[in-house]
Amino acid sequence: MLAFGLLLAGFWCGYVSPALGEQRFPPPDFVESNHKLPATTTPPARAISMAYVDLAVLAGCLALATRLIHRDRSRKGLVALSIFSLLYFGFYRKGCICSIGSVQNIALSLFHSGYAVPLTVVGFFLLPLLFSVFGGRSFCAGVCPHGALQDLVLLQPVKIPSWLEHGLGVVPFIYLGAGVLFAATGSAFIFCQYDPFVPLFRMSGRSLMVFSGVALLVLGIFVGRPYCRFLCPYGALLKLGSTVAKWRVRVTPDCCTQCRLCETSCPFGAMREPETARPRPAVLQLDRRRLALLFLAVPVLMALGAWVGGRFSVPAARLNTTVSLAERLLVEQGTPARTGTLTPDDLALERARQAPKEIVTSAMAVQQKFHVGGLWFGGWVGLVIAAKLISLSLRRTRTDYEPDRGSCFACARCFEFCPNELVRRGLMPADMAAPARTNAAPTRELVA
Repeated sequence: MLAFGLLLAGFWCGYVSPALGEQRFPPPDFVESNHKLPATTTPPARAISMAYVDLAVLAGCLALATRLIHRDRSRKGLVALSIFSLLYFGFYRKGCICSIGSVQNIALSLFHSGYAVPLTVVGFFLLPLLFSVFGGRSFCAGVCPHGALQDLVLLQPVKIPSWLEHGLGVVPFIYLGAGVLFAATGSAFIFCQYDPFVPLFRMSGRSLMVFSGVALLVLGIFVGRPYCRFLCPYGALLKLGSTVAKWRVRVTPDCCTQCRLCETSCPFGAMREPETARPRPAVLQLDRRRLALLFLAVPVLMALGAWVGGRFSVPAARLNTTVSLAERLLVEQGTPARTGTLTPDDLALERARQAPKEIVTSAMAVQQKFHVGGLWFGGWVGLVIAAKLISLSLRRTRTDYEPDRGSCFACARCFEFCPNELVRRGLMPADMAAPARTNAAPTRELVA
């Protein structure tokens, strides 16, 4: 929750920071080698008015997705909205502007006074989170082009073992922390650099990322939304928001017959079984003791993670171009200047020789940022692991089959399989619905 709160607070920097920060060390002109900069594959800057059109489309899609989930309860409507979002935000806008990447912009503005976040980026970061607090993961359900692409290729879903599901479930939170660390230090936007689907939207990109995107889509034929469940950093934030959502997905409109069709229909392992039996006092006492030990272990895990993160900060800082350039400058100090045809790296080194103290001072500042950030990142990883262990140790009372708030993508598949829901919508005669079991308690009204 700490990173969640910091990232939400970061958007305020867009109102008080300067317009844009200049590059501290501009790129060389390459006069010596007649080298020409290659054409960038990043889409050109969007006109301000059209950027606000993108933001308006996002808000409209989020509102429509929330209505389709909680009022209309329409799977067909969500599929149609997903296709539109894939075409618009994916192939037409080429994955840019992106809510997933906006996390890095917010982090950079929070820790770098020379960078200001455009209001449209703030909107793309904030709107899906606000909707998640009120209506769950509406963004994932029918607005995110990454999720839409994976959802459309899901043909033969298989169930992932629960131990693997829970183990991989912490990866998005760790990835989120790493992305914030590299963005906050001004080193890299790793969410964008290693996005597996944006190269497919743009029909160009590094071979490694194109292959990764294709591999995830092939895996997505059998595993429901592998990127969303086990990698997406923005999905980690949405998961936190949806756990406190005012409205949540409920499968059955009146009473649950416990036919388990909803559990079978969910390809994301989000359905939870009823748990009404009270454990024996001896078992309950053992559970409470284990839970108390886990709470006591939280600061220990955070301290251990901070120690590891501090060690991790040293090699991580070398990924920053200023740090790597300064280290090379120190290694080759005293060597004669290079002549002839020079590579871009050699040219950067020769330019650095002209202001060595400035380069080294800047590198030391970056290393200090990485050291502090590494401590926080390691502590965050320890907190994530501790929170996961605690959540697995909690007992929750359920009378019906219910989706887990954080794990549910609100895809509405379970609505199409619930007999009582089909009866309510007039798609099935009432006498064909399975009778309610005697141990099934009535639920609250589902339709908003």
